Amino acid sequence: MSESKKHQYIAVAGNIGAGKSSLTGLLAQHFNWKPFYESVDDNPYLADFYEDMLRWSFNLQIYFLSSRFRHQKDMLEQQVSLIQDRTIYEDVEIFAKNLHQMSLMSDRDFSNYESLFKEMSYYLRPPDLLIYLRAQVPTLVRQIQQRGRDYENSIRIDYLERLNNLYEDWIDRYPHEKLIIDTDDIDFVNDKEDLGRIIELVEQRLYGLFN
Repeated sequence: MSESKKHQYIAVAGNIGAGKSSLTGLLAQHFNWKPFYESVDDNPYLADFYEDMLRWSFNLQIYFLSSRFRHQKDMLEQQVSLIQDRTIYEDVEIFAKNLHQMSLMSDRDFSNYESLFKEMSYYLRPPDLLIYLRAQVPTLVRQIQQRGRDYENSIRIDYLERLNNLYEDWIDRYPHEKLIIDTDDIDFVNDKEDLGRIIELVEQRLYGLFN
């Protein structure tokens, strides 16, 4: 096996309900990568944030940023090939930016947040491949409803639309290796052929086939 195929770092990005966790698990199983999943259960600011978003948005995003940075550092120190569900880039490019655009984070706080991320980004290793799961809002809504998480019941359609627009803007500017997968008309969880096509695309991008 060549050096380029050792200790690879793959990340899966996409809107809420796009299927990131499912694809992370399936690709980890196929390629024998170690999966790392996003965890929000231990976030001490979430409850306060939902009570008063304007007051706590900066604190919440700083916590996400620091914990994601620490998580990525811990992951890459393990010297294994791995796949990550959601990236640190999405914190600043999607979720913090959305709060700012909705006037739920002040200009001063957002500027401070962006400056901190820029300093941290010098110490980040970008993924060898970023897989972006693109899905239209009806697909997102259907999949959110199917998984039945109580805390997601209040997610609004216009909120998902805003996030989708930010994702599209970000992925257009993303400067590293990426693979965009349109998921509206495929079912990689239940259809082995759909999953197989994704696996082929990942192999092409990672190992140079047909590039």
